[in-house]
Parts: sequence; C-alpha cells; structure tokens
Amino acid sequence: MDLYEYQAKELFAIHGVTTQVGKVVTSATDAQKAAAEFNCPVVVKAQVKTGGRGKAGGVKLANNPAEALEKAQNILGLDIKGHIVKKVLITPAEDIKEEYYVSFLLDRTNRTFLCMASVAGGMDIEEVAAKTPEKLAMIKIDPLVGVDLVKAQEISVAAAIPAQVQKDVADLIEKMWKMFVATDATLVEVNPLVRTNDDRIVALDGKVTLDENASFRHNENEGFIDTANVDPLETAAKAKDLNYVKLEGSVGIIGNGAGLVMSTLDVVAYAGEKFGGIKPANFLDIGGGASAQVMADGLGIILSDPSVKSVFVNVFGGITACDAVANGIVQAIEILKSGPNYVQRPIVVRLDGNNAQEGLRILREAKPENVEIVDTMDNAAARAAQLAAGIK
Repeated sequence: MDLYEYQAKELFAIHGVTTQVGKVVTSATDAQKAAAEFNCPVVVKAQVKTGGRGKAGGVKLANNPAEALEKAQNILGLDIKGHIVKKVLITPAEDIKEEYYVSFLLDRTNRTFLCMASVAGGMDIEEVAAKTPEKLAMIKIDPLVGVDLVKAQEISVAAAIPAQVQKDVADLIEKMWKMFVATDATLVEVNPLVRTNDDRIVALDGKVTLDENASFRHNENEGFIDTANVDPLETAAKAKDLNYVKLEGSVGIIGNGAGLVMSTLDVVAYAGEKFGGIKPANFLDIGGGASAQVMADGLGIILSDPSVKSVFVNVFGGITACDAVANGIVQAIEILKSGPNYVQRPIVVRLDGNNAQEGLRILREAKPENVEIVDTMDNAAARAAQLAAGIK
C-alpha cells in the first residue's frame, strides 16, 4: 500500500524522524486559511501517489495566504501522470542549504534490504544513478543485524554527507530504519532530506510503501486506505476476501489461480479482437476455495458491474475438484437469483482437471439458467467474447 506524502510524514513524526507534518486540505479556501495559520511563506504540494510532481507544476511556493489560494486553485484538479489532484499539503517553507537523499527498501532480486543514500538529493534518484553514479551509495543491510548508529554513520559517510551534519543525518537514518522495520514497510524514502541554513536536518518529503501482507499486524493502517480513489467494486470484493481488480472490458473473468486467470485475460483479449476489440472486464482469482458462497460472491461482484456483458468461468481442478466447482456454480446462481439485485448475463463455463467429467455432468443435469458449457479454453474465450459483443 503506497501512502500519500502527508501520511508518510505522519508516520515519520510518530517514529521520531524530524519532518513537517503540515496541514492537508481539499479546497483552495482551506489552503488559504492554513497558510494564514502558519503566518509565513508556505509550500503548496499536490498529494498524489506518483513522482514528478514538481516538474508537473504540483509543488508551488506561496509567500502569503492570497498566493496560497491562487496556487491551490491551480494545483487542485491537475492531472499528474493520470492521477487527479484532490488534496494538497500546506507546509511552512524552509531555508534550504543542501538537499540529500536516503531510502530503505526491500531488494527482491538479492533477497535482502538495501539502503540508498546520496548527497545529490532533490532530483530523481534514477537520474543520479545514471548521470553521477559515484554520488549514490548502495549499502546492503543484514536483516538480522539491522541499522544501529554505527551503521547509520557508515551510510552517512558513504553518501558523502558533509562532516558538519554527518552525525545528525546518521541519527535520522537510524530512526528511518527503526520505522521501516516497525511498520513492515517495503520502502521508506526521503527526497529531499534537507540541511537548512541553521543546520537542522529535516525530512522535507517522504514516500512510504507498506506491505499489505503484514496488515494483520497493523490495524492502525486502516486509516491510510484511500477509499475515495479505489473502485467501489474492488472495495466490495476486498470486503469478501476476493482477489479482484477492475479492468476496462466487458467479459467478466473468474478463475482459480493467479496464473490461470492471467492467461485467461490474454486469451479473451486475443479472441475479442475478432468481435470489435472485446476485452476482459476484471481479474478475479477465487483461489482453491470454489464453494457456493465464494462463487456467489465472485459472480455477484462481476454481475454488479454494468460494463459486463458476459462471464467466463475458467477452472482447472486441482486441490478443489471440478465437481465442487460445478456445485458451487449451480448453488451460486440460485443464491443470486433470490437476491434483489440479480442481473442476468450469459455465463460460459470451462472445466478441466480433477473430476472434470463429474463437474460437467452436474452442470448438464442441473441446467443452471444462462450457463453454456464449452470444452476448451480457446473456444470458451471466443464464445464469451462473442456473447459480450451481442452475437447469439
């Protein structure tokens, strides 16, 4: 889960990382009020979960409340790499002497943690790595040892931080690591980490990614969930513990196993080219538990999407046998039909693998409403695309 800057700074403050929490607002008039409360020049910063805000015009200095109003009006509603700005952060402007870069991240390739630090902050770290790689220190972190003050000092020196503030930067680096571990983060980044004219070290910006697999340990993270920018169908699916992602097409997809579902998306998209560019409407992996309720929950989510014109259920029986899947489909349709919001859509089913013949027998005898059985994955994808195109 990626956090907004203001959320990252809230975590910084909790864990002792010196920063400016500021005030987040959703209107230009509130930006003006916040600037008046600070009673000093402020920075108006777009809150979006992407980089390049400054280059896109999403970060502006305002010398007074009237300018803050104007800058916020220009930034709110701005499209930054496909992200629409709905809120801005107002923080006091700092007198900056130097800008540095520090981050901790999960290095998946090498199966370890990595610290990256540079004296060249305030710019894209990729640009630093490409143009001046000598200015970027990359230090592996042993997860069993971690980062104490000695290791943090080593990082500060390796990054060529000026001697006058090396100790202060090291102190902040150590706190960043403790936060990284305590929050189960996969990324904690400060860019820029600034040295002010009076030699204070301040995390002026922040980027944090939290590991959603560790959410069960962090109930407090619920407050960071951005429901306003999440598709309501994805929210409803998550409440039912379904692995669902909304897409832009018209064929609803249900499968068991992420690999199979991904392949199904490709096959449907390929088949859909023959019918005017029909595409998948979603990714939905029901995993190994294709019970009637799980199937009903999945079908219910998909059928509540008005863009869905047909549904393709593609299951390869493994741990969960195909007869259990077939019973789940039959019962799921009955469950949905008894509800107030049931919408009929043609459903194409392909079963293969463990107990496939028994599953097909169950479906043929039960004859669930609007269900077609197709023998192969390619043929089933083509039929689902054809139905979505309105061809009977």
